[in-house]
Amino acid sequence: MRGAIQQKIVTASSLAVFWLVVGAVPAVAENLAFEPDAPVLLHIFAFILLYGHILGGAVGLLSGVVAIASPKGKPVHRIAGTTFFVSMFIAYLIGAGVAPFLNEGQRPNFVAGVMALYLLVTSWLAAKRPNPAVGWIEYVGLITSLFILSAGALFMYQGSRHPTGTVDGSPSEAFLLFLIVGVFAAIGDLHVIIRKKLVGVMRISRHLWRMCMSLFIAAGSFFLGQQQALPEFMVGTFWQFGPVLFPVVALIIWQVLVHLPKKPSIAANPAPLQTEPAVEPLTPPSA
Repeated sequence: MRGAIQQKIVTASSLAVFWLVVGAVPAVAENLAFEPDAPVLLHIFAFILLYGHILGGAVGLLSGVVAIASPKGKPVHRIAGTTFFVSMFIAYLIGAGVAPFLNEGQRPNFVAGVMALYLLVTSWLAAKRPNPAVGWIEYVGLITSLFILSAGALFMYQGSRHPTGTVDGSPSEAFLLFLIVGVFAAIGDLHVIIRKKLVGVMRISRHLWRMCMSLFIAAGSFFLGQQQALPEFMVGTFWQFGPVLFPVVALIIWQVLVHLPKKPSIAANPAPLQTEPAVEPLTPPSA
């Protein structure tokens, strides 16, 4: 019975990856292409980047859902989490690295790629470093979060001053996400630097919210930003917005569970053993 269920899950996941790849190629191919008379090596390079970005995002979306839904600390969660990190690292790195060199304005997409990559890496480090010593990684993280915050504020200001109310085609309201993530991330990084440690609930909470937000950005980028790749029956329905809201709902649930007070364990706090009172030895009566 369990084997049949696992086979169905694998089949559904394979079909989903195939659909994501086939559907997303026309949507983003025009942004990762050279002129027809460009050298062959450039076309090969663009092909590798295109499919690396799409395949990484497709596998990352599916493995991210499995990692969030599976019991934490179990083999399934660890395998899915590692798959999510590697695949999304490739997708985010390509997206952030290519955005500045595209013909159309891609400043918001570049910052979004940096933000998603920052959340992914810092979440992974929080999970893999049980008791890290504060060093240059934490300071680089703080600088990155402040950069995201500053970029969001700048884009919102530029959008409000632009006749169309947009920056490179993105509405100024969309940059509110940069502000929210930048503020919370900067506070978290500064908190770690001041306390000089990251342990316990604080470490788990940091891992959870950053990984869920990274998945939220990936889901929003595809299901909302590339909706032309979706079948018509999905557009405007739960099947379009549900995958985007799933990481947010999961984040709230897991944060509540993590911060609930733990019940004391009987094994950890055994009751003291009761001993019988000592009996004084009898002394013979004096003559």
